Amino acid sequence: MKVLVVGATGGSGRATVESLVENGHEVTAFARRAADFPAGVRTVIGDATVAADVDRAVRGQDAVVVALGIREDALRVRLRGSSGTPLDVRSRGTATVVDAMRAHGVRRLVVQSSYGVGGTRSRLPVSIRIVFALLLRPQIADHERQERIVRASGLDWVLVQPVTLTDGEEPATVSVDGAVERWRVSRRAVGAVLAKAAGEAAPVGRTLAVSGAAERSEAADTGTGRDLARRR
Repeated sequence: MKVLVVGATGGSGRATVESLVENGHEVTAFARRAADFPAGVRTVIGDATVAADVDRAVRGQDAVVVALGIREDALRVRLRGSSGTPLDVRSRGTATVVDAMRAHGVRRLVVQSSYGVGGTRSRLPVSIRIVFALLLRPQIADHERQERIVRASGLDWVLVQPVTLTDGEEPATVSVDGAVERWRVSRRAVGAVLAKAAGEAAPVGRTLAVSGAAERSEAADTGTGRDLARRR
């Protein structure tokens, strides 16, 4: 398959590119700046909120993965705003991608959101809800808008909601009912989930909760506010 990854230089985006390549797909990486990707990956430099940039990247694809986010420290963003990326990049970029996909007849859309958005909000522990309210409110609000755009797109969509992201090697477990085992999961594992959702005929119109796989002998980890401040 020909798969476009939007937001390809972020942690999850890069992991998605690598997983897609490993599974034999033809990958286009869309990002605002050049980066080193595996051999054979086509790179398109552009802004996800600019229709002309996204249009030329979407044309000819079989599926699109959106892994947009803000890479800056969450506390700095909350206090001073983002210095280089719009706070609404997720929703604006996703809306631009949806328009281009409709124009070019590309049907399969996989979007990375965040656990605790939409139907999984009520499953969050109280401590994490406080962090969302005090520290991550702008980002979570943008994810809410992003998910509404995806659900109303009319495309064959899959939403992926990971818990706290890390640069470790935590394996992932995936549920369709919002169940969580551990509150941390590696970006590499999330990238593999995103790639799989894009590259196979999995059920569409579903939300996948992605968490760390717990050892059968241990209790589920509850996570901390400090962890969540490093979600992206």
